[in-house]
Amino acid sequence: MMHLAAAGYEFDVATLSGNMAKLELWAFPPSDPAVKAAYEEFLPKLDQPLRLADVLENNLGPDSPYAAVFIPGGHAATIAIPQSAEVGAVLNWALENDRFIITLCHGPAALLAAGDDAGQNPLAGYEVCVFPDSLDQGANLDIGYLPGPMAWLVAEELHERGLVVINQQMTGQVHQDRHLLTGDSPLASNALGRLSVDVLREAFDG
Repeated sequence: MMHLAAAGYEFDVATLSGNMAKLELWAFPPSDPAVKAAYEEFLPKLDQPLRLADVLENNLGPDSPYAAVFIPGGHAATIAIPQSAEVGAVLNWALENDRFIITLCHGPAALLAAGDDAGQNPLAGYEVCVFPDSLDQGANLDIGYLPGPMAWLVAEELHERGLVVINQQMTGQVHQDRHLLTGDSPLASNALGRLSVDVLREAFDG
């Protein structure tokens, strides 16, 4: 978000409920003045986000000013979002209107929402980076970061729906496949931000 804002892009923040966005503040670098300033800038929209259904009704269409959909990571992205009809509709809008989808870590779980009633996903065949299942089955349990086994695994489910997961490790890898930009973990945040700026600038600024 910092890279895109510095490049002149503005953000609308939306949640399924319209309730405030929740951040994992344990991961927040409080001594970084640039991050702190960005947080304070975005805080009003995080505190009072739009409701995603309202964005669908009022803000999306072929002439929408939105350049991209950004879905952040965190394990919360695996809860309700992959089953959300609204998230699916937003992703389908992006695909149908040549907009970009940007996501990292566990955020690619949201890509499952683009599937139709028959289980077909328009992103089948796309290559993605995602947080490795091996860590959610191993280290994240061993250190107590997860309180117990996950009900399902993101990379495994993406593979089942026809997407191609290209990473096995968490190295900060990023990847572009057509209008989909992904990163494997928080380690990829900086590189994904830079890639997003370059890609959007080339697409929209000529």
